[in-house]
Amino acid sequence: MTTTKRQLALAVFLTRHGHHPGAWRQPQSADTGLPDFRYWADLVRTAERGKLDAAFFADFVGQSGDSTRGIDRRHAFLDFEPLTVTAALAGITSHIGLVATVNTNFEQPYALARRFASLDHISGGRIGWNIVSSLADGAARSFGVDQPLTHKERYARADEFVALAKALWDSWEDDAFDRADRANGIYLDAGAVHPVHHDGPYYHLDSVLDMPRPIQGYPVFAQAGNSEVGRDFAARHAEMIYAAAQFIEDAQAFYADVKARAAAHGRDPDTLKVMPGLSYTIGSSLQEAQDRFGALEEAVDFSGDLNLMGQDVSGYPLDGPLPDLPEPENGKGRWRQLTALARRENLTIRQLFLRFNAVRGHRVVLGTAVDVADQIQDWFERDAADGFNLIPPLLPGSLTDFVDQVVPELQRRGIFRTDYEGTTLRDHLRLPRPANPNRRRTTPQPLEEAAL
Repeated sequence: MTTTKRQLALAVFLTRHGHHPGAWRQPQSADTGLPDFRYWADLVRTAERGKLDAAFFADFVGQSGDSTRGIDRRHAFLDFEPLTVTAALAGITSHIGLVATVNTNFEQPYALARRFASLDHISGGRIGWNIVSSLADGAARSFGVDQPLTHKERYARADEFVALAKALWDSWEDDAFDRADRANGIYLDAGAVHPVHHDGPYYHLDSVLDMPRPIQGYPVFAQAGNSEVGRDFAARHAEMIYAAAQFIEDAQAFYADVKARAAAHGRDPDTLKVMPGLSYTIGSSLQEAQDRFGALEEAVDFSGDLNLMGQDVSGYPLDGPLPDLPEPENGKGRWRQLTALARRENLTIRQLFLRFNAVRGHRVVLGTAVDVADQIQDWFERDAADGFNLIPPLLPGSLTDFVDQVVPELQRRGIFRTDYEGTTLRDHLRLPRPANPNRRRTTPQPLEEAAL
């Protein structure tokens, strides 16, 4: 375990209007859902001004052709493709990490490893990969997947995918290109290349990556699985895990569980940062915060299709109880949290949508900046979180409020940085840079020997 003082980690999950389904109807929201890079640039610069660790970009990929019923009244997540926008944002920022979501079901290890290596070099070592293996029906249809794998099989394939990506990043040693010898015509150290030969259950590959090893060794790995299989995957690979918990007791149990799993896999538990989602609304008083949040809830449209964490409940009474429904293949952990909350508090479908679905099961805090900072510090100091992935309900206002009001309060308490201390995302999160397991020597061979 590390002995340095813990430092709170903060990332922000950015969307076009904000996360609350009533956000787009507010007068402070953007006037259009059209892509506007200036909007995203302003948001990320605000987050960097607040010294946040990272900006996080999800990917709600794939709308099936028959999913357009009621789309005219539905806030759609029609955002930029994550790798594209992070490449552009890398050029207009200097410190903040940029975490892109990429689904292993629709990629190949070689192509993705190449793009992430490129992005890590472009950004100066600030790229993270949010590893997703879910397969919603709309995404399967959009990509022409006729026989989707089971939940367990998708994680098994993702495990092989990540292992292959690591092997490809390790196919060049860090200093392979550092000692070009023009006089003798030696461009690189021939002993520093390690071809990848792989024949596995899901992938077959024989290659050397045509990009040098990333600045960070590997991008920072993020993951959001709450199921048993997802937790074990995170314990093996993830360095940031986006959890969902509304109550501190649930958060503490999750925190202890995934840290123990990481240790069981031979990892230092401090190298897995547990970062629950946090939705918040800030006011000069609790009443003002409640009024602001109330305006968002009043704008929610319950007409048309109603979806609870992937389950269509449109055919059931809105003010009736949640019926017994089969567990979905995607989002098993979140579905179990939702049903447990419904049974524990006897909530109706309408109440569940507002309490859980609107914020995807994350903690909601309403109050002053001091109230929000109190909640963050409480969870941080009581081993419920290493930090938080902020879920601003209304953008850009909610992010600006947090940066201008909550960040200074956390800094005064000595639990959050006053400035960036390093240049890479691993530096910000105090994560070690992974060594290349293929490195054969601690000091370079003479070039004459390497060329033989």
